[in-house]
Amino acid sequence: MRTAPYLRTAIAIACAALPFAVTAANHTAAGTANHDADTQAQLRKLAERLDRLETENRALRTQLEQAKSAPSSTTAPAVEQRLTALEAAQAQTEQSLATDRISENEPELVTRLKAVEFQTLSMQKQARQISAVEGISVSASLTGVVQQANASALAAPADGHNRANYRGDIAVTLPGGEMGDTEGRIFVQARFGQGDGLALRPTYTGTPNSTSFRVGSGAADDAQVIIAQAWYQLRTPLPLDGVKRDSRESLSLTFGKIDPFVFFDQNAIADDETTRFLNNVFVHNPLLDSGGDAGVDAYGFTPGVIASYDNVRNKGSEWNASLGVFGSGSASAFDGPLGQPFVIAQTSLHTRLNALPGHWRAYAWTNGRATELDGSTARHSGWGVSVDQRVSDSITAFARYGHQMSGAVRFDRALTGGVELAGDTWGRGADAVGFAAGVLRTSKAFEHSGATLDGDGDGAPDYAFAPGGQERDFELYYRWHIGANFSLTPDLQLIQNPGGDKSAESATLIGLRARVGF
Repeated sequence: MRTAPYLRTAIAIACAALPFAVTAANHTAAGTANHDADTQAQLRKLAERLDRLETENRALRTQLEQAKSAPSSTTAPAVEQRLTALEAAQAQTEQSLATDRISENEPELVTRLKAVEFQTLSMQKQARQISAVEGISVSASLTGVVQQANASALAAPADGHNRANYRGDIAVTLPGGEMGDTEGRIFVQARFGQGDGLALRPTYTGTPNSTSFRVGSGAADDAQVIIAQAWYQLRTPLPLDGVKRDSRESLSLTFGKIDPFVFFDQNAIADDETTRFLNNVFVHNPLLDSGGDAGVDAYGFTPGVIASYDNVRNKGSEWNASLGVFGSGSASAFDGPLGQPFVIAQTSLHTRLNALPGHWRAYAWTNGRATELDGSTARHSGWGVSVDQRVSDSITAFARYGHQMSGAVRFDRALTGGVELAGDTWGRGADAVGFAAGVLRTSKAFEHSGATLDGDGDGAPDYAFAPGGQERDFELYYRWHIGANFSLTPDLQLIQNPGGDKSAESATLIGLRARVGF
């Protein structure tokens, strides 16, 4: 407001100096007269605006002096009221922040602040929970089977033609710590159940119901729990001096109580009796399992150690090499010396056939404490292959072959194979139909031994044996997926020439399996 006098002085000086400037300019050009007239008109307008500004300035100064001279009693109450309201709001805010509870009477700012705090605390709690369970996984399943067989196939027809059993499995995987780039993993599996299943006349299959489970020392009406597996695994990325996240190779060392078939003779559609084939000859290599060359305990487990190398440099052509050494005979139950163990070596290759995945596995084994036909102990050796291959979007095929190289056994060749057809073909994508067939060849040693078959395990021969036959096994199932974790599977089996006995009647078994798991 005080700039007007200075502006007015400047304009006056400009007006006084203008004639001299115009006179000097007239000596240079004749056309400057018009320019001089325009400039003077602009200066007059500026002076008029300056006069109006000074008038408004005087009016504002007068109003300001009147406000200063007015009594303060007219404005003090309004200011005091506003100050009192602000102090009350501040006190209410401090009182609301002193408690974690949220009330509808609180200021909106406090309510929003508490909501943000609660959300932050909740996120921190979830983060702590996730951190606590990171690396921990749990799986569980409960499987029940009802099975019936024709009377001529049973060891004791008078005891009934059908049986029921159930089995439960709970597995927990835990992080096992780190040592540099080496990571540890702990695996524990518990198993419980009741029911031995049907007792058939002697066969090479071992059992037509691989889910049957009962602790031998317990009473029939007493379900007991055993620690089926408990092992520790160390995995080291390669190369040792490389960057861990860039590693495409690794070494693993696993030791403890183990199911050898978790690491050897695997198969995509023929390795789980709770979801696919029930007959033991289709679950594992018959020479190792039904034939007994694996030397595991009565429940299929044994102490051991496994060294493994994995190479995943080429996607679609990953490969693995493993060597396992396990307790055999009485050592499998921690009740005997560890000498002459069961040793198995395997190489597996992941393949792509027309962009469809598959696995090819070849392995060889030797067992220094295997059982001969006469019950004595001797070394048995053999080799085998296990193949699974997706042949279309809906069909997966499998094949296994076992070949006995040494040892007196009941059958020395085993060939099994089959397919599983996914239900998306008929609009039931989670369902599946499976079919498998197998041939177990009677060994020359068994044919020439003149042995008879012991059906009830009492050591006395129960059945005459007509040598020269090959046991043939067939199985058909339909897995009906009812819910997210529940399925029913009707199952049909046929065993021809059971135990290689050409004179024996075929065994026909009908069953229904129910499974729930997560």
